[in-house]
Amino acid sequence: MWKPEHRLTADRRSLRYPSDLSDAEWVLVAPMIPPARRGGRRRLVDVREVLNAIFYVLSTGCQWNAMPKDLPPKSTAHLYFLLWDWDGTLDRIHDALYVATREAAGREASPTVAIIDSQSSKAAQKGGSALDPQGFDAGKKITGRKRHILVDTLGLLLGVSVHAADIQDRDGAHDLLRRARRRFPFVERIFADGGYQGPKMAKTVAATGCWKIEIVKRSDLHRFVVLPKRWIVERTFAWISRNRRLMRDFERYTRTVAAFVRLAMIRIMLRRLTRSTQ
Repeated sequence: MWKPEHRLTADRRSLRYPSDLSDAEWVLVAPMIPPARRGGRRRLVDVREVLNAIFYVLSTGCQWNAMPKDLPPKSTAHLYFLLWDWDGTLDRIHDALYVATREAAGREASPTVAIIDSQSSKAAQKGGSALDPQGFDAGKKITGRKRHILVDTLGLLLGVSVHAADIQDRDGAHDLLRRARRRFPFVERIFADGGYQGPKMAKTVAATGCWKIEIVKRSDLHRFVVLPKRWIVERTFAWISRNRRLMRDFERYTRTVAAFVRLAMIRIMLRRLTRSTQ
């Protein structure tokens, strides 16, 4: 339930745009932004404003060309977005904030339980052909891409993988679990829904190491029942979908979608960590 103190910490009316970084949030992020390369001209770009521009696009879902004039130009903001995705800056920021958020919640830095699920996202109309393939999800009747995420029991992101929507859940989970295994070696059990059952998924999970998968099936009762653990990953999808850029699949590359998902979780963790200072 929202209380007055919760509304006070969530109030961002003092900022230029609600998506802008507060001073407390910038203090956490600034040390993790790589400095300008040595040699050549001195960096004249305000990196905080670049981040504000990226978060503005993520939050509002606007086109890069439609950003307000008081933010850096599209060419600058988009270039830094691509650069920080390719050089691992977004991953480093996310991982550092992830550890800090878990420790602030009184948890160990590395989780032991994870929950996996997928979300089919309808493709938006884009000019030209899609550079990364799209597909048709016959179950959801959606043409677009599918986002696979792995989260911990707090709902924080452990990994994300994006692929065509016509790929089955148990097939699309392989790359996600393989990458997550290297980063979170202490996970022992994974909870999933009925789409991941069967020997093929069990073999995929066993190939990653000592993980065990537990299928949480839908209740046979014709009434609402909170299913164990599954609601956590569904809540994370709801958090992510509050950002209009992720309401539909606007991107040409699956890697760009994954980068925006990480940025959405970075925003959530920044607000959690600075909640007591605002």
